[in-house]
Amino acid sequence: MTMKWAAPLVASVCFLGTAQAQFPGGPDSFKFAVIGDTGTGGRAQFQVGARLAQLQKAFPFNSVLMLGDNLYGSQKARDFVSKFEHPYADLLTAGVKFYAALGNHDAPSQQSYERFNMGGRNYYSFQPMAHVRFFALDSNRVDRDQLAWLQKELAQAGDDWKIAFFHHPLYSSAMRHGSSLELRAMLEPIFAKYGVAAVFAGHDHTYERVKPQKGVTYFVVGGSSKLRANSVRPGAFTAKSFDTDNSFALFEIDKDTMYFRGVSRTGKVVDEGSLLRPGTEHVTTSAAAAESAHQ
Repeated sequence: MTMKWAAPLVASVCFLGTAQAQFPGGPDSFKFAVIGDTGTGGRAQFQVGARLAQLQKAFPFNSVLMLGDNLYGSQKARDFVSKFEHPYADLLTAGVKFYAALGNHDAPSQQSYERFNMGGRNYYSFQPMAHVRFFALDSNRVDRDQLAWLQKELAQAGDDWKIAFFHHPLYSSAMRHGSSLELRAMLEPIFAKYGVAAVFAGHDHTYERVKPQKGVTYFVVGGSSKLRANSVRPGAFTAKSFDTDNSFALFEIDKDTMYFRGVSRTGKVVDEGSLLRPGTEHVTTSAAAAESAHQ
């Protein structure tokens, strides 16, 4: 099957009079992937893992964010092998690092699994390169200590790119779970205050990008192994949704721009565009993606 990326990955081209965002593929940019609700050990997980490994050869991301429900069911030592190490074996062999957040199906013991890079904590931050910081939260139990830690970490990050990821979405148009309103009340004011650019969550087994809310762009990427087909009912805040196949997302941060692309299990581009740091400009998307994505 022909891959969606062909070298070189260059600047924008025109499609029906609209700028189609292309990943610059710069040597000094930061490239990463996002997957959610993955840990089944089933066929779809292996297929998404193979697609990611294929694309990683042309678009060499070195990090993957995991949005929770990293292992379903049994979580013994052998399950980390069958439900994580085997499906993503090619990526692990290539040196790609995975960073996990805990979902409602995840045992706390995952914090100590070395290849999830959680450092024994249920919430943590990491800085993969200068001016880019990620904040992994535990949305199962957001208490005062976690909120105080988050505000302190965000304040110290200054004008860096700030990106948060966790399991339960603050905004979702899926019928199964939908928006976590209690979490939204706690977290959204903090994200807006400290200039968080993007927030990733799973839980609903679909893909959705939300129109910027108080300057923050939210993504749901929860269909990377399980799928709840035809479950999204796009609302007023929905920018793009896709729920007819498993999916994941790729991102590249190049200076003041973050490029994104939602991709299906078969390699179809279902959403794409770019966003700038908060306070500069809203998301731009392509007409091509609008035609190919499920509304």
